[in-house]
Amino acid sequence: MSMRSFSDRVRHAVLFELIGIAIFTPAAAWLFNQPIAHMGVIGVVSATVATAWNFMFNLGFDHALVRLTGRVVKTIPIRLVHAMLFEAGLIVLLIPFVAWYLGVSLWAALMMDISIVAFYLVYAFAFNIAYDRVFPVRQFGAHGRAASRALPA
Repeated sequence: MSMRSFSDRVRHAVLFELIGIAIFTPAAAWLFNQPIAHMGVIGVVSATVATAWNFMFNLGFDHALVRLTGRVVKTIPIRLVHAMLFEAGLIVLLIPFVAWYLGVSLWAALMMDISIVAFYLVYAFAFNIAYDRVFPVRQFGAHGRAASRALPA
């Protein structure tokens, strides 16, 4: 039984946010008819909050998987639950900031955030599958030697 290392979790979080913000900022500026600079600020603040949340959530999620199943194996259904729970937590964290920064109501911020979450839900699902394949969890055999092994899809 193995879990991801601290440095692997940092790499995961940073890559996720950098790629996500590169896609999010211009798309959100166009979709919401906002200046790209405003959506850039929303994107950077959101990415910063999401990076911290990503690290904490993934650590807790993996510990919960180990406690419930005895291992860290992320099947497609588990990845779907993972992505939905992550995004639900992020909505709660970000709506007040979006409403304040853009000067919109909490309801308007929620509607914007639902659109953003729809994008990130699909993105998180695809990114995490790709990440698991590119950077598999290192498993340890009976003799204590590390062997890289891809996780099942």
